[in-house]
Amino acid sequence: MADPHGTDPYGQPTAELALSDIRAAVPASPEELRDALPGLEPERHVTDWGRSERVERLLDRTVVGFLYHYWFRVEVEGIENVPDSGGALLVANHGGAIPPDGAMIGKALGEAHQRPRPLNLAVEPTFANFPGVGMLQTKLGVVGTHPANLHRLLFDEQQLVLTFPEGRKATRKTLSERYRMARFESTAFIEAAMRARVPIVPVAVLGAEESVPVFARLPRLRITTGLPLPAKFRIRFLEPVSADSLGGAPWEDDGLVQALSHDIRALIQENLLELVAQRRSVWLG
Repeated sequence: MADPHGTDPYGQPTAELALSDIRAAVPASPEELRDALPGLEPERHVTDWGRSERVERLLDRTVVGFLYHYWFRVEVEGIENVPDSGGALLVANHGGAIPPDGAMIGKALGEAHQRPRPLNLAVEPTFANFPGVGMLQTKLGVVGTHPANLHRLLFDEQQLVLTFPEGRKATRKTLSERYRMARFESTAFIEAAMRARVPIVPVAVLGAEESVPVFARLPRLRITTGLPLPAKFRIRFLEPVSADSLGGAPWEDDGLVQALSHDIRALIQENLLELVAQRRSVWLG
């Protein structure tokens, strides 16, 4: 007869004890690991990423709300294409010396979506070392574009993440180059979405490249207006692109990743050209 310690009368482990040892040695599934994450604390005003609800709310009531409703007069299309729940990666075009497009996309999700959700902005840490600026970015939900950050936000925390894959090249485009999307600097965002098994939502933004235009480029210097001009904004959220049907580990296929990246860029570019063709005036829409 087995004793309480899981051994038989001869001192050998029982089948139950051996099976429990095997189970303990098998790695936990991603779903089980997600359940082991620390619970959310509703009373907290700062997230683990350093994002501050108070700072966001203050800026939203003062600067962002004014720009969204009265300065840029943002119009939104296809907001229903952003999922109500679960992780999703938003991929948008970028433009202007200091582009306000990220803030306007985030405000659109808070104003026009049937289930308002916070948006995390994944960008290169260009201003991270500037006194005060890096800290402010963190408090507003800006994170670095490291694959580990993207996976944690998309898979573990089931959040919305916005990225601008054109990178720094987008902020150097002059007026003559506006709405011609630069080649994506990296496909890491595609791989991150594939690994997290989340949809990719392409976003076309019209107006940002005239709001803070770059008139000319000099070595290490861009000539611009400084303050944003009241260009009319239109934000079009396109139908989600799913990677679930691309096989077991599609991120390991470089050709597939490159092809999907090219398709998303072409889709955003096509819609940008359509929006430009429909526009009557840069300032009136």
